[in-house]
Amino acid sequence: MKYSCSLPCVKKHKTEVNCSGMRDKAAFVPMSKFDEINLLSDYRFLEDSSRLVDCGARDRLFPRHTSSKYLNLLKNRARRQNIDLKILPVGFTKRRINSTFFHKKEQRFYWHVKLIFPQSHAEYIEKRVPDNRILHKILETYVDPEKSDPVIRQRLKAYVTSQSGIKVYMKMEQGKCNPARFYELDPSESLLKNLENKTVIEYPTLYVVLMEFTSDDVLFVKEPVQALHPNQDQEEKAASCKSHKR
Repeated sequence: MKYSCSLPCVKKHKTEVNCSGMRDKAAFVPMSKFDEINLLSDYRFLEDSSRLVDCGARDRLFPRHTSSKYLNLLKNRARRQNIDLKILPVGFTKRRINSTFFHKKEQRFYWHVKLIFPQSHAEYIEKRVPDNRILHKILETYVDPEKSDPVIRQRLKAYVTSQSGIKVYMKMEQGKCNPARFYELDPSESLLKNLENKTVIEYPTLYVVLMEFTSDDVLFVKEPVQALHPNQDQEEKAASCKSHKR
């Protein structure tokens, strides 16, 4: 690691030694200097590698369809499950990154799910989540003290060490655009059950909130009454407003 005094100094260093500014995750570290941080870094490197291999294999098994016919199939299948699925026009970020698909043989959705942890200012994406998976099982890899990923566990320390527990919310997409309103979801039920009779724009976005913050009217409340979230995705808001005007 090299220390610099200014931006010109950084640029000069990158030019002279052809440095990208990124740490070499596979660099050799002698045992005499190997500490807990290096161990955590190696663990994360292996986990990322495994995840990339797994995602690559899944992408070959489940190619992403973007035709109008397939998108209509998704909406019709969702309607049969009492889910009002809205598909955004090409060009929207949510449309581009959405990995949700319907498995015809299993007759179930595999959802692209966005998880937002406002008390830790963190967001994560879960791809291909089967609709029969229980909600608390989805969250285990994030907030469970024993089953969560060590790196994520450190990032979500406020959630992992909380004694009060958590609540899970989903934004209501129907009604006035501002202020926003939220449904409280049941962690003991499946993702499918929690999405019933709700509108989903491209994919579910779930807000995981510490129990002690649920009484704060500015963020979330138990019932879907007036509530605001300061980090709301602007594209989601614009798309939601457009859908209400139609």
